Amino acid sequence: MKNKLISLAVNAILCAVIIATCAVGFAGGGAVEVSGEHDDPYYSAGDNASGVSLMFNVYQNTANVYKILDVLDIYGAKATFFLGGCWADDNVDCTREIAARGHEVGSHGYFHRDHSQLNYRLNLDEISASVKLLNAVLGSEVALFAPPSGAFNGDTLAACSSLGLKAIMWSRDTVDWRDGDVHVILRRATENLARGEFVLMHPMDATVSALPKILSYITASGLTAVTVSQNLGE
Repeated sequence: MKNKLISLAVNAILCAVIIATCAVGFAGGGAVEVSGEHDDPYYSAGDNASGVSLMFNVYQNTANVYKILDVLDIYGAKATFFLGGCWADDNVDCTREIAARGHEVGSHGYFHRDHSQLNYRLNLDEISASVKLLNAVLGSEVALFAPPSGAFNGDTLAACSSLGLKAIMWSRDTVDWRDGDVHVILRRATENLARGEFVLMHPMDATVSALPKILSYITASGLTAVTVSQNLGE
């Protein structure tokens, strides 16, 4: 009975978030546009960082997310998962499992929109919708936003700043969503890998197969896989 009540309470919160977001989108909302000043996105943590960060952008393949979590556990590695809001809404248990295993959760927008084509108001609506949902599901506040496809503009960054989020890009992209060759993914993730780098991946079949090799390389190179916030010294 207790678990059922908790589940009902969370569902009520999620429904409220979605309804409030829609209301803001249609009615204009009460957010105040910032002056245009914003922080630049982070492409890496720099040479003095504590390790390297594996980042997984997630809008699909839930079964592979669980497999990735299991591999990370085996190697004692931590990662950052940027979750799409619509995916997290449909996969609440998996979203919580990511955090429960000690990994970081960040926002990847709500509907995988092209943020470079959105004005400030629409950027704010899209990002805040995902942030509110993730905060409700996790019971803690997310601090990072990764724009889908790496597409952003000044309004995107201004929206992030107004929401207190760091905008995160990457220093290397495995392009695993397109190229399903394990050896290609491994090479892109590890070739000349340096401290402070952000390595972008997705929960694809080939990525699951390549991940043990990537983590073995990181360990053999004297590096440590840490979350983005840990790498940034947060």
